[in-house]
Formats: sequence, C-alpha cells, structure tokens
Amino acid sequence: MTVDTRALISSLEAAVQEGNVLSGAALDERHFPGGFRPIVLVRPRTTEEVAAAVRVCREFDYPIVPHGGMTGLVQGTQLTREEVAISMELMNRIEEVDVQSRTMTVQAGVPLQVVQERAEKEDLLFPLDLGARGSATIGGNVSTNAGGNRVIRYGMMRDQILGMEVVLPDGTIISSMNKIIKNNTGYDLKHLFIGAEGTLGIVTRLVLRMRALPKSQNMAFIGVQSFQQVTGFLNYIDAALGGTLSAFEVLWSDYYHLVTTAPAEHTPPLAYDYGYYILLEAMGGDVEADGERFLAALGSALEEGVIDDAVIAQSQAERDAMWAIRDDVGQLGRNAPIFTFDISVPLSSMESYVEELRASLAAQWEQHTCMVFGHLGDGNLHVIIGNGDGSPESKKAVEAAVYGGLPSRGGSVSAEHGIGLQKKAYLGMSRSDDEIAVMRMIKQSIDPGGLFNPGKVF
Repeated sequence: MTVDTRALISSLEAAVQEGNVLSGAALDERHFPGGFRPIVLVRPRTTEEVAAAVRVCREFDYPIVPHGGMTGLVQGTQLTREEVAISMELMNRIEEVDVQSRTMTVQAGVPLQVVQERAEKEDLLFPLDLGARGSATIGGNVSTNAGGNRVIRYGMMRDQILGMEVVLPDGTIISSMNKIIKNNTGYDLKHLFIGAEGTLGIVTRLVLRMRALPKSQNMAFIGVQSFQQVTGFLNYIDAALGGTLSAFEVLWSDYYHLVTTAPAEHTPPLAYDYGYYILLEAMGGDVEADGERFLAALGSALEEGVIDDAVIAQSQAERDAMWAIRDDVGQLGRNAPIFTFDISVPLSSMESYVEELRASLAAQWEQHTCMVFGHLGDGNLHVIIGNGDGSPESKKAVEAAVYGGLPSRGGSVSAEHGIGLQKKAYLGMSRSDDEIAVMRMIKQSIDPGGLFNPGKVF
C-alpha cells in the first residue's frame, strides 16, 4: 500500500492543535538515533488528541513510535524507517495532588524530577529515583517499568501506579484513573501496558501513589573485602534497621577507583583497600531514634567483623556527595568504546557469575575493562565493558560473554531497561518459548496491524 504522505500529514494536522505537527527542517534539532527521522513528529496536548492522531495513522496504516524523554538505553524508541513519532512533551502537567489519598495525577510527559519535587513540597515522597531523573518522563518510566535506586524498599515503577489512561492502537481510550490501592474487580489492565515499551498502547495520564516524606535520611559508605561480606551485611543491616533500609548500592573496586580519580572530581570517602564498596541509605520517621539505630547497627557490624570500614555522612552535602560518586557513570567514557549492560542475577549466584564473566573476557581480550556496580539489594547489576573495539562483531562477542552465564543461574538479560531493539535476540534466554508465545498472542490481539512501536521486543 502506497501512502499519500501529504494527506497523512494534513489529517494529522487536523487532529491536534495548530503548530504541533512538525516535519522537515523543523526536526533538524531533534535527536532521533539510528539515522532515521520520523515523517512527522506529532505533539498532542490531550488524550483525545493522541487518540485522534492514532486513528489517522490507523486509517493510513502507518506505524507509530512513541517518544518520551529519550533516555532509554535499548533503542526502545529508535525509528526503523520513517514512522510517525508521537511525543508526550506537551502533555507535561501535574493535574492534581491529593494529599489525603496520597496520590498525584499527572500527564505522561512530566519529567520524573518534577514529580519528585512537587511531592516533596506537599510533604510526600515519590520514591522512584534514577540518574536520568531530570529528563526521563513518567510515561517512559511506565513503558520500561523503571527501577532505580530504591527498589529494595519501594518496588519498581509498577508498584507506584494506581490508575492509568491509555490509547489503544484503534484509537480507543481506556481510562481507569483509579485512586485506591485495593481494587480486585477483574483483570488489572494497567499491568498490560507497564513495561510493554509502547507496543500495546500509548500511556497518556496516570495516578501515582505517593508515600509519606521521610523525616530522617542516614547514609554511609562501607568497605568490605569479600562478596560473602556483601551479602552477609545486606541481611544483617536489613534486620538491624527495622524496615528503614532504602538503598543498598554496591561498587566493585575498579569502578570505585574510576569514579574517585582524576578527571573525576569526587573525593574518595574510603581508602582503596577493599574489594567492594557499599552505599547504604536508610530513611525513616524519627531523626533522633533513626540516627541512633543507624550508628548502633554500623558499630555492631564493625565490632563483629561483618564489615571492615565505614564512613557516615554528617550532612546533606555529604549525602549528596556519596550519591554523586555512585551516579557518575559519565566517567565510564574514559574506557570508550564501551558496551553497557543491565542484568539481574540471584545474589547466591552473583559472585560466580562475575568471576566467570571476567575470565571469559580475559581469555578473549588481554586488554579490556569490566566495570561492575548496581542495585545489589534487588539483584540488579550494571556491567560496562571496554575492549578497544567498538565494531558490531566485537559487540556480539561481548554480548555472548555477558548473557551466556545468565540462563543457568536464572538471571535476566534486562533488569530495568527493557528489550527494545537491542536485546530482542536474547529475549529467549530469560523467557520460555511458551511465555513468548503468550506475549505475541497479546500483541496480536491488541495491535493486530502491528501499528505501535513496530519491531521492538519480539
């Protein structure tokens, strides 16, 4: 079928407010990775406009790629040809904060940091947090089921959503803007779209679950020699802190060294004497009691040899500095070209996995780097590898090394970034044939024409 692109563009212009369909030179300053630009970029302001644009594309049998903050790492919004791009950038309002219900109603284009800051003004907490908070949008967080720094206590993005409005591939609007936590009335449809990477629907509005804003925040950097100490300390401190543990981030020694040496500007809080460094955070409701418990727990851990060293943050500036060390992933560019991975491994198998991976890399490339860090409290590792060769062939060889040790350990090829285009070939390592068949069945049922984000995931 040959598409009359002029008629398509004209119909899309009629579907949204004037000036919100961009094409040609108007797209020059926009970032569309992979060498393709959309035939047009549509910027609706309402759910109804999204639905109208979708119906136009369905009429012309023209595929759609949704665009959020463009911070994804698996080519989940990359164009594979001249599709229509629908951006949520103008749907960026916080519509309501209900302090009594502890909910916030937002449009999908609101940046995560804006939600966090508004919640704090209302003495509330939106617990999802990740390094790209300033540009990543809430809609994108939904599409990838984002995780981040505090999953160990608050869960993934899936756990922060109460209600949702979404546009289906035929233009139908499903609006279930629910504010209640308990609602067992049949299938909970929102879970179809969380983590679906825009392949089943375009999320336009959300009811987010807020939590009480913690009054205390205690942080420390911990040094230990062995991985057994890492896992032992996790269980020890989780019990000792009485449910206030909010983050347990682990940096392998080479990553810690990288982000605390020039040209990085961070001062290392601990000497370079340890195999692993732990960023520990606890958040609670009593400043004095929580602080005393935190000190007592660390003191006991040191006395009992559970950990080898610790430095405790004494101010907000010091807490910010500790997080900045963990989050300074820009330093990884010093090892360029690099390949970035986001995987999950059960804690009981993590040490053997990393050892096996390092051995495999060393056998293939005498000169290489392998930086490991992550949200260890929930089994999520970030693995960044450099071998001096950024070629596609080298990338495949590195992927084989990284992913090869996961199936036997019950690991996942994607902990929190999704599948997109980049990990399609490896989906079968983490999902059975029957699971993938059901996924395809759902996709075919909701989007039989393959209109939404074609080519992703499968």
